[in-house]
Amino acid sequence: MKGPSTEEWMEIARGFEKYTNFPNCIGAVDGKHIRIIKPLNSGSMFYNYKHFFSTVLLAVCDANYCFICIDVGACGKSNDSTIFKNSTFFKKLTEKSLNIPGPKPVSEIRTTRLPHAIVGDEAFSLSENIMRPYCGKNLTKEKRIFNYRLSRARRYIECCFGILVNKWRIFHKPLNVHIEFAQNIIKACCVLHNYVRLRDGYRYEDTLFETALDGLSTTTIRPGVRSRNKRDIFADYFMKKGRLPWQDRMI
Repeated sequence: MKGPSTEEWMEIARGFEKYTNFPNCIGAVDGKHIRIIKPLNSGSMFYNYKHFFSTVLLAVCDANYCFICIDVGACGKSNDSTIFKNSTFFKKLTEKSLNIPGPKPVSEIRTTRLPHAIVGDEAFSLSENIMRPYCGKNLTKEKRIFNYRLSRARRYIECCFGILVNKWRIFHKPLNVHIEFAQNIIKACCVLHNYVRLRDGYRYEDTLFETALDGLSTTTIRPGVRSRNKRDIFADYFMKKGRLPWQDRMI
């Protein structure tokens, strides 16, 4: 998959702001277990916490339910954060070689320049270009509002997986092929997913499909102070200038 240019990242950000009201968002990331038959001589490497054998599809998508990038082939026993940090995408992200636009204000009133970020769940570590929800049960209203607003953007990757599985029914049962062939099948389906999505669009009911793919295990990672400050600014913006009329009813 071709890496987006700076202008294409900006177009993705405009899409997320239009459909999810989350500014400076350039993607949603998540991982899913793809069921496979146990590879020969693999021991427990592909045996996951859900008690079946799998390889992992980690993906980032845009607001049009297209995959921006994918990482395929990690062992089922791994968790989201480990897989993401071992991916080529994360390496390029830390090296700042992905053409991601620089920070910009989210409104005319809020002049603080905030980074463009990819949204994920609690499994991913908070960093300059990765935004995750607040953890814990006794959260303030501001933090609960932020989590709701982030989930509106993050659900796009869940819908993307749902559309993928609903279109390519091979994922409804374990892949009974050699592990390298299984990885090629997954990659091919993701590329075809983008092709069909751009050619035919999508049906709304496809986005409601409950995917048969299982999520990955999570680990708690303590974020750095600078990243927490950026998240707090987003949270404050969602309570003031970026407030939505219905958001209080959703928490």
